[in-house]
Amino acid sequence: MKKINRIMEVDPWLIQSNTLEKEERRLQESLTSLGNGYMGMRGNFSEKYSGDHHQGTYIAGVWFPDKTRVGWWKNGYPEYFGKAINAMNFSGVSVFIDGEEVDLYTDTVKNFHIALDMQKGTLSYHYEKSGVAVSVERFLSIVHPELAVFSFRFKSLDGKAHTIRTESFIDADVHNEDSNYEEKFWAVLDKGENHAGSYIASQTVPNPFGVEQFTVLAGQSFKGDLQATGQELEDEKVLDFHEAVLEQEEMHFEKRVLVLTSRDYADLTEMKAALFELEQVIKEKSYAQLLQEHVQAWAKRWALADVEIKGSDLAQQGIRFNLFQLFATYYGEDERLNIGPKGFTGEKYGGATYWDTEAYAVPLYLALADQKVTENLLRYRHKQLPQAQHNARQQDLAGALYPMVTFTGVECHNEWEITFEEIHRNGAIAYAIYNYTNYTGDETYLAHEGLEVLVEIARFWADRVHYSERKKAYMIHGVTGPNEYENNINNNWYTNTLASWVLAYTLESLEKYPRPDLAVSADELAKWKDIIAHMYYPEDEELGIFVQHDGFLDKDLTPVAELEPEHLPLNQNWSWDRILRSPYIKQADVLQGIYFFGDRYSLEEKRRNFDFYEPLTVHESSLSPSIHAILAAELGMEDKAVEMYERTARLDLDNYNNDTEDGLHITSMTGSWLAIVQGFAQMKTWNGQLSFAPFLPKAWESYSFHINYRGRLLKVSVGEKLVLELLKGDAIELEVYGEKVHLKDTYETEVKHV
Repeated sequence: MKKINRIMEVDPWLIQSNTLEKEERRLQESLTSLGNGYMGMRGNFSEKYSGDHHQGTYIAGVWFPDKTRVGWWKNGYPEYFGKAINAMNFSGVSVFIDGEEVDLYTDTVKNFHIALDMQKGTLSYHYEKSGVAVSVERFLSIVHPELAVFSFRFKSLDGKAHTIRTESFIDADVHNEDSNYEEKFWAVLDKGENHAGSYIASQTVPNPFGVEQFTVLAGQSFKGDLQATGQELEDEKVLDFHEAVLEQEEMHFEKRVLVLTSRDYADLTEMKAALFELEQVIKEKSYAQLLQEHVQAWAKRWALADVEIKGSDLAQQGIRFNLFQLFATYYGEDERLNIGPKGFTGEKYGGATYWDTEAYAVPLYLALADQKVTENLLRYRHKQLPQAQHNARQQDLAGALYPMVTFTGVECHNEWEITFEEIHRNGAIAYAIYNYTNYTGDETYLAHEGLEVLVEIARFWADRVHYSERKKAYMIHGVTGPNEYENNINNNWYTNTLASWVLAYTLESLEKYPRPDLAVSADELAKWKDIIAHMYYPEDEELGIFVQHDGFLDKDLTPVAELEPEHLPLNQNWSWDRILRSPYIKQADVLQGIYFFGDRYSLEEKRRNFDFYEPLTVHESSLSPSIHAILAAELGMEDKAVEMYERTARLDLDNYNNDTEDGLHITSMTGSWLAIVQGFAQMKTWNGQLSFAPFLPKAWESYSFHINYRGRLLKVSVGEKLVLELLKGDAIELEVYGEKVHLKDTYETEVKHV
């Protein structure tokens, strides 16, 4: 039974509430997070809030190597655990009304309202206190990525004059909630006053691992009706004071912050010079101008990315929220970056790069962004090939092992059963190269950088398998499959299947694009072919299924539906020992392989495996519902497909897994788009053939979306009719419900029911 904790109203474009959630403040902060790809922050108030909350501001590419050695340290462990670290708090504006500071936790305020406007990319909140109405709006510019803007409007409600005073600050005294022994990762380098306001620079503390130290410089400047009354420099904080007497008319106060990092500048001197230049650029623009250009830039993104759903505001809000947070995290401008699982919304999971990018994010960005964006994601991994080779050597293995968690390409995650057993992620890196090549039709990357990556991953798999004389087959022991509720198992079907596929795809690509420089020997090629021909795949003929791993069918296979509801989620109620012995599956495992290689299997094979594994799946990974939605849709199981869509689309909005207070599940947010486009619309691109076979959920009136595909822009609308529109590019041959269609402008047909 699903558990829902919905604290925000349902609205197609807004995440809003009239309740200041003091008991659920952390959850409300997560849900109202903002980002612009360069930096981001949780939905913290600028004003004082003395109650429990999670103050969080994060900057892309800025991290720290936290020590990881423990008493049970083993050979092969990474030297450090990479963490996305909380950066200086630059949103702070203490507000005083008639000499009394506003504390939104202890004060009784009236007419509170908070709203994240996904269409405009803004966060606003409003309250009334002591006869004054306070309206606050903020945005992180996607036009000037270094810029954050905070706007305050004050209005007298009782006809009296009120003294308004603000203390605007940038605070470098921050720490991570998950840091060891409350250690701090920052030390102040410089601070001071300038013509615009004040600035402060902070640097990550030295580390013993040779990882670069990062410097962050933030400067605040001001506009509006309040008059500057002074400044103050503390050890780790800079403050600017403003004051005015508020009559009945509205008064405006604006704080602008520019944030620069050493990722883009040689030293602090250069950073301070750049800060001055940027301040000159933005000071000529009014708040309205800065906001308008920001909103227009978001409108351009939405024109391509929006999925419009009629008939269900729940579904509509869910998909838009996920798309908004994805693009607020990553839009491909910086090839040095990747997509962290929490984005700019929290510190859990270390905040680094996971295999989620290749398996879940690549399909979305291929369709909804410029081709260069996905190419940058692939190049990110190619640049880290030497580090992946290092990771393999750490395990005494050949080739390259891409990390489970990373900032640099070197593994920096310290759970053995995940880091060094969940090696299937190495296949996902290769699959992304195939996916990009197959979707775009462009084989340039494959022939050059792609093959360099593929060969090294193939060498890893060829070394990681072993040959069983008893079974006369190659096996892979001691792994964790996508189902992380089983560790150190043998012959995970998905892992074995993916390893064999990588070897075959690499062989095929080398035949197409010979690369003598990669020095793949005849012996290597022969070994790869032998592994492909004799790989062991656990199957059960009587059940007609692919067995998740050796021994899985010996478990007590009691379906999830027979568990008492209070047992769920298992990871918050059961011991780890009990979970490992159970048959319960965290996320798609066998079904993940069937999703990846769907053209290999018949509908009947898919149905048998889905019917066997889904009832055992607890969907306690954010990555789980989307794969099940896609397969259920293909199998004509509309109710299950819609249930899984709702779960992936509203995972955070309804706090399904009771963990959204830690931050949003950013990389899995692609799942709601995948569920609609690859699920309900059944968009497939097998062997370069674009096809659709849509159905319309009973509760919806219609849905529509755009995709980029091979230099073309298509719009797909599913309602009373299926309408395909070619908005840009040459005519294209595609399939609709299995029939060939030549699309040169618009095609219309009846929508078939599942």
